[in-house]
Amino acid sequence: MRTLDRVRVRAPVESVFLAATDVERWPQILSHYRWVKKLEGNGAGTLVEMAAWRPFGPLMYPTWWVSEMWIDQAAPAIHYRHVRGITTGMNVVWQMVATAEGTDVTIVHEWRGPHWPLIGGTAANWVIGPVFVHGIASRTLAGIKRYLEAGRVGRGEAGKRGSGEVGAGEVRQEPR
Repeated sequence: MRTLDRVRVRAPVESVFLAATDVERWPQILSHYRWVKKLEGNGAGTLVEMAAWRPFGPLMYPTWWVSEMWIDQAAPAIHYRHVRGITTGMNVVWQMVATAEGTDVTIVHEWRGPHWPLIGGTAANWVIGPVFVHGIASRTLAGIKRYLEAGRVGRGEAGKRGSGEVGAGEVRQEPR
């Protein structure tokens, strides 16, 4: 399973990177996040526990996972490897590219699926990826975009308005 979500944020890369790496603050700025806790951390990486809601109309389905998180400031990129929860083994990378209009942000999730005999890959490709992973990642990007474009963080372009979306809500899947 491979999903790709992306958005253009009318804010400088530095502001987007700061909001994206400040994961403990996500529940305050992203309404679908229940909590984010840093469990362990050293200079190279951090172990984070994350919990989010995946809404289905008026119903809210709880999700939870633990990831190793490491930051590449030079790229700039944020990497995750899910180590606990149903998505154990999933690799995630956030990439940010400066543009004349702000920052293009891409999140790629790659995973072979849960270790369920016969149906693991199918479950990942047909349900977990497009319904849950994309459902949460697209809301995360949209929320960070709203937060930054409202001018709450950073300087320069952060306060400018405009949709500027590049493939917002887009999801692509490739069999693994």
